[in-house]
Amino acid sequence: MHYYEVFISAYQYRGASALTYSSEERFTLGEVVLVPMRNKNYPAIVVRQIPKPSFNTKHIIKKLYDRPLPDASMKLIDWLGHYYPGPVSVLASLVLPANTLVKTVGQATNMTQIGVEQKLELPDLTTEQRGILKDIEGSDSSSFLLHGDTGTGKTRVYIELINDCLSKKRSAVVLTPEISLTPQLAKNIKASVSAPVLILHSNLTTKERRELWEQILFADQPLVIIGARSALFAPLQSVGLIVIDEFHDGAYKQDQAPYYSSIRVAGALASIHGATLILGSATPSVTEYYIASAKGVPILRMREQAAPKKTKTTVEIVDARDRSNYAKSGHLSDQLLGAVSASLKASEQSLIFLNRRGTARIVLCQTCDWQATCPHCDLPLTYHGDTHTMRCHTCGYHSPAVITCPVCGSPEISYKSIGTKAITDQLQKLFPDARIKRFDTDNLKPDQFHHQYQNILDGKVDIIVGTQMLVKGLDLPNLSVVGVVAADSSLYFPDYTAEEQTYQLLSQVMGRVSRGHRDGTIVIQTNNPAGASQIAAVNKDWELFYSKQIDERRQYLFPPFCYLLKLTVTRKTQKSAISAANTLRTKLNSLPIQAQIIGPAPRFNEKAGGNYNWQITVKSKSRTDLLKIIPALPANWSYDIDPSNLL
Repeated sequence: MHYYEVFISAYQYRGASALTYSSEERFTLGEVVLVPMRNKNYPAIVVRQIPKPSFNTKHIIKKLYDRPLPDASMKLIDWLGHYYPGPVSVLASLVLPANTLVKTVGQATNMTQIGVEQKLELPDLTTEQRGILKDIEGSDSSSFLLHGDTGTGKTRVYIELINDCLSKKRSAVVLTPEISLTPQLAKNIKASVSAPVLILHSNLTTKERRELWEQILFADQPLVIIGARSALFAPLQSVGLIVIDEFHDGAYKQDQAPYYSSIRVAGALASIHGATLILGSATPSVTEYYIASAKGVPILRMREQAAPKKTKTTVEIVDARDRSNYAKSGHLSDQLLGAVSASLKASEQSLIFLNRRGTARIVLCQTCDWQATCPHCDLPLTYHGDTHTMRCHTCGYHSPAVITCPVCGSPEISYKSIGTKAITDQLQKLFPDARIKRFDTDNLKPDQFHHQYQNILDGKVDIIVGTQMLVKGLDLPNLSVVGVVAADSSLYFPDYTAEEQTYQLLSQVMGRVSRGHRDGTIVIQTNNPAGASQIAAVNKDWELFYSKQIDERRQYLFPPFCYLLKLTVTRKTQKSAISAANTLRTKLNSLPIQAQIIGPAPRFNEKAGGNYNWQITVKSKSRTDLLKIIPALPANWSYDIDPSNLL
């Protein structure tokens, strides 16, 4: 009899240690097997063979795949468990496909998901692009930060690096933060490489994800994987290149256990494979830029527009406080409407950006000031005019829209703080013949951006309305107008990253024009025309913005000058949440660590799903000291080490 420790992929098991099973069959490291636990069977990964234990063990039922996970996948699991400690079941679920059990013993499968397309002739490299590639080839470093302004052709550089990687019989992984970017990126890469290109994203069915995972596991040829952060855990045999496009984006931080940063995981994976890591962005993360500089990672700057045609872009800032600018619409300025009208007459496209879904974010009574809030979360309900319902975007609660105030009976119900649906309705009334499409996370599947991308590219949409999913990396040659409805909305979040997010969003949305295809107009509506982050974005003054941010973070001790640990407790009553938080604060004060403990305090959304959420923030210059806190946490506390924000 042989004995093995396994990482079981079962959410019910929350332990940090491997489980032990026995088998008469021999298994090797990385084998995917089926094991019993609590009267159910689950997939698991064999992590080591051990001597016979002193306790009785259950038997491994069978092997699920003929090929074990690559050694690199096992090394990544080991690294992840130390850097982001948590239940081993979570680690196993990251590297195993969902619904593994529908498959018996897996065999090699054909590359049928995405075939190899005929290669197209690529545009000549610009002088700057050739210089960047030469710098990468001649450097001793394996990591690079590619700081390229919008329109400078970062994707063209990626394609050259991918082809070089494939020529060495190694696979490439390209990460993108938004599913909306996948069609454009995939189209460019598929038309430029001679290898299978597989796309991994959250909108795939469970069966599709499993079949793709199996194709990757059994592949005996180099592949190109395009996807979101989960693509880092694809079971590739040999990776030669990892690209994180728009690496500044918050979507690269996992929002549930183990709360990993894709940048850190990619760095570990690149080290394991001996691969090249490229972090690309027009608006780099302040923290990551500083870390790269401090570690001597080459920072490659791109400023030259890739398109040879010289075009002009006009930027106009509209003071939203001056209501004389809003004669035709309460939320769309005359300047913006004029630009949209001109683009329609020229058969060009406009993009209207507002980072708020729905028709209205606030529903209140004009008579008694009653406001519609979620009974479970105590957050404002969002009104959706197309379904005439009010919805909570935190817990999903919804109810019919009110006609009269439930408190005083007044019919004077007001809908304020406009959302994308209302903007779309207003534009349709003002431009009845225009073809308008709205894109946000409320879209049904057929209307989602990646399904409509080709129609937009073909000019079948005149006005595009949407949230931040539209502002990152898209290249739409027929786009001539960009309108930002509320440029300063992200400034009002009480977080140390608010200025940075505002700068990034504005820079990214402005970059949808100014790409050399045609003359462009950008209209920015704001209540704070003199805001530093907005002015820096308009002037494309990254250096000034970065230096101010670094000075502020150094002064107030925020990343990159410290590490953060966010601790959260959820309780049924506010009193219980406060009591638990105070108890933990006392315990933390007694630990032998060098750290600054902040709080307890209510979370930004204190009440959610009927529960109360309080948090404690711990700052330290030693990440090791923060890791010492995690094993000392009481039950039912959650933790996020290196959080992307403190909301």
